[in-house]
Amino acid sequence: MYLCLISPTDSFPSPLRIGLKQANLHRLEDLLLSISHPVSPTYGQHWSPEKVKDYFAPSLETIDVVRGWLDDNRIGAGRVKVSKSKGWIEVSGLAVGEVEELLGAEYHVFEHESGAKQVSCESYSVPEHVREHIDLIKPTVHFIHAPLRTSSTPSLSPRSLVNLGMPAMDPGPKTNGKKVTAVPQAGVANCDEMITLDCLRALYSIDYTPVATDKNSFGIVELTPQAFLAGDLDVFFSNFSPSQVGQRPTLISIDGGIAQTENQSFNFNGESSLDLEYGIGLTNPQPVTLLQTGDTVEGGSFDNWLDAVDGSFCTFEGGDDPDEDGIYPDPLPGGFKGNESCGIVAPPNVISTSYGQDEVTFTPAYVQRQCAEYGKLGMMGTTVIYSSGDRGVAGRSGCLNAGGPPSANGIGFSPQFPVVCPFVTAVGATQIVPTKTVNDPESACETVIFSGGGFSNVFPMPSYQSDAVTKFLTDTPPPYTAAQFNNSGKARGYPDLSANGANYVIGVDGTLSLVFGTSASAPVTASIITLINDARIAAGKSSVGFINPAIYSTDFAGAFNDITNGTNQGCGTVGFSAVPNWDPVTGVGTPNLTALIPLFLALP
Repeated sequence: MYLCLISPTDSFPSPLRIGLKQANLHRLEDLLLSISHPVSPTYGQHWSPEKVKDYFAPSLETIDVVRGWLDDNRIGAGRVKVSKSKGWIEVSGLAVGEVEELLGAEYHVFEHESGAKQVSCESYSVPEHVREHIDLIKPTVHFIHAPLRTSSTPSLSPRSLVNLGMPAMDPGPKTNGKKVTAVPQAGVANCDEMITLDCLRALYSIDYTPVATDKNSFGIVELTPQAFLAGDLDVFFSNFSPSQVGQRPTLISIDGGIAQTENQSFNFNGESSLDLEYGIGLTNPQPVTLLQTGDTVEGGSFDNWLDAVDGSFCTFEGGDDPDEDGIYPDPLPGGFKGNESCGIVAPPNVISTSYGQDEVTFTPAYVQRQCAEYGKLGMMGTTVIYSSGDRGVAGRSGCLNAGGPPSANGIGFSPQFPVVCPFVTAVGATQIVPTKTVNDPESACETVIFSGGGFSNVFPMPSYQSDAVTKFLTDTPPPYTAAQFNNSGKARGYPDLSANGANYVIGVDGTLSLVFGTSASAPVTASIITLINDARIAAGKSSVGFINPAIYSTDFAGAFNDITNGTNQGCGTVGFSAVPNWDPVTGVGTPNLTALIPLFLALP
């Protein structure tokens, strides 16, 4: 909603940040395939961080063209700063009128229905000779669609804090409110009602004990104020893995992240409890790194943890967005005042993240820029796992309206981000059919949650999944129109694979409870990849890195349990259906570790 014009003489409320066009990004997919496709002769030959940074850094010509344009508009060098990675130019000390003249734009203060205010324009332009050197400029046309938690900063401030870890943002697993009064016995007799470590080992043939733990690494991202309670880990381990009582993750504090104990409830502790209990339990004795992101005032988002594992993506180099990410040092009262966490930890071999937002929340330029960073992590040998969401084909904020934001009355399926990025591995959810056993086929999860899945409205179909997705669309065409989903046949489909997401027993707030969600599927899948990495590392080989080309290849088809039953309803429909082979509900199926290890060990 339009509020008011801003006077041209006002100071612009934030630095103008110009994202420079990175070099060689058009080659990123091909380069990533060259080291991750199982038939490639250079499989596993991952790049060093320095090589990745240098190869994709914007050219000197790009920097010179943009700086020359600014100079032509009387914006001198004293107000211009080029980032260390040469990826961004920041211009400070501008008046509103200067920015409007530079971009041919008119800035207003807008207010979202949630009450959040931001400074934006409806359109902008740059000269043609400059356009090819710029990815995006902020703040400009980026509007927030999701409900926000607002700050007490002045109305001209663009900061509309999106703290993805806050309960109001609907993070983490879901619950049906049931407590576990009778602890399940060891074994798999009741796995259709209560999932435990034993159930998962039986479902996915997990029978491997790590031996190369000093050379391997596994990271789990949590966004403050989501945090684990030490006592909850012990409640879980005392019941299901007694030898691990007292075991804790290694906490890496990103931008003031702490395992806070001030707020204690399922909404604050459920996600971390689930991720850590099953991640630590399934990979024991592998140490697990907790990437605790954001302080208790602002929290954090995806760019923040990316900054921490890649220094070249840091501060405004990574495009941290005041409307989407934590900005550090935190200017808000009580916030983290230290320097932004920039390249403070090497990227773990596997990173599991169970958070997400609606793709429509962001501009295409924003998601493409962040997605490229996931591709770069893959180049360095990291597997990035994201959960696919718990609302089927619907988004967190509803379904899409034609030409408008999500709402309760929308009919368009709403894909999620970052899970739609073709350089991450998207994990959907399955469940054991009631009254069935771990030896029976699972179905798509339809208890409490529905497995997120569908087709991106931004990202094209990557080559590694083209055969599988085209076969789905051809053999079992969904009965929906272009108004409901991107049925072009050229869009990135997700999820890539799946794992159980129903009836997990977790220790949370001093007791055992049942939880549901792709929030469970992601750390379980990440744990399985971690075990595969251990086997390869023990054999003197590299981590598997980006796994998507392998899991879609025909040689790996027999290593996944095909899911052919269930749907992921939403937006007034039954959603998509699980069918033989890949589908946008459960992907290629659920993993079989015993079958996967020798396949990955056979690769260079």
